[in-house]
Amino acid sequence: MKVVVQRCKEAKVTALGQVTGEIGAGLMLLVGVTHGDTEKDAKYLAEKVAGLRIFEDEDGKMNFSVTDIGGAVLSVSQFTLYGDCRKGRRPNFMAAAAPAEAKKLYDTFNELLRGGGLQVETGVFGAMMDVSLTNWGPVTLILDSRA
Repeated sequence: MKVVVQRCKEAKVTALGQVTGEIGAGLMLLVGVTHGDTEKDAKYLAEKVAGLRIFEDEDGKMNFSVTDIGGAVLSVSQFTLYGDCRKGRRPNFMAAAAPAEAKKLYDTFNELLRGGGLQVETGVFGAMMDVSLTNWGPVTLILDSRA
């Protein structure tokens, strides 16, 4: 699994003409699933995201996690994280997991975050979505459960 983590002041996702998730300060996540990912990958990344110290303390040091600041999470499924652009000009998405497999792990990941006490908003799995955010910093990190 891969997760792109963006520290944000606010974020919103619209799908099917309606806002399906919206948060204030917290983390905007783009979540991708590949073949062979398991609940172990989802658990590892949920724990990593919840504990990632990327929010500043009173001295300007990144010492606080989203949990520490009482922030929220906006999680959006993103199969294109597994796009392979090495050949030609059109990405190959063969490394992305099949939709049923990916949805199961995406849902598991979000439930694990909620189980850790975080407010988690989401987009609509598999739908075309518009995502907007105010990236705070900017701070953007890429997490990979296999790395």
